[in-house]
Amino acid sequence: MRTSRSSPTARRSTAPASCAAPRRSSSKAQRILARKAKGSKNRAKARTKVARAHARVADARREFHHQLSTRLIRDNQAVAVEDLAVKGLARTRMAKSVHDAGWSRFVTMLEYKAARYGRTVVRIGRFEPTSQVCSNCGVKDGPKPLGVRAWACGACGTVHDRDVNAAVNVAKAAGLAVSACRAQVRRAPVPAQRSEAGTHPKQPTQPVWEQAGIPGL
Repeated sequence: MRTSRSSPTARRSTAPASCAAPRRSSSKAQRILARKAKGSKNRAKARTKVARAHARVADARREFHHQLSTRLIRDNQAVAVEDLAVKGLARTRMAKSVHDAGWSRFVTMLEYKAARYGRTVVRIGRFEPTSQVCSNCGVKDGPKPLGVRAWACGACGTVHDRDVNAAVNVAKAAGLAVSACRAQVRRAPVPAQRSEAGTHPKQPTQPVWEQAGIPGL
């Protein structure tokens, strides 16, 4: 979720289409491998193709994680994430999507990039009812099945998107102002060095501007 100081807006970050093609290729290679006779040379060749297809899937996922984590750290001073129970989610119908998301590796990327560039990453406990509480009035509406993606608060009548509402509650639980999730990184003036200040004594010293945050890629 991303918000601005003036008007809060939400944006979903989903894997691009470039990640879907390697998955389809991997599934096709796996089906071909299943039809090969055990111990045959064709099966050995098919096994090699499956390994390469899985490697392409992993590379596409890693590239997406790097791009998204870099953008989040560069655009925000603080990032709040939820400590999801991945093993529990893997026992549901969303098992393939949960494993394919690589949540643990993504959070690890966020943490080491935040430490490198002076940002803050806050983890929220998995027992925080982020999807049950109305982010508008704070009333706990109770647990909901995973198939429910939108719901209306029984107290104030606000209609919530499940993911956006949970993201707002995660930011609140982390002690972050929602308006600060999209804080702009501004250039800060840095005083000139003593040697530079004395180079042109008759001219006013101009401040040296330095871009704060992660440098552009």
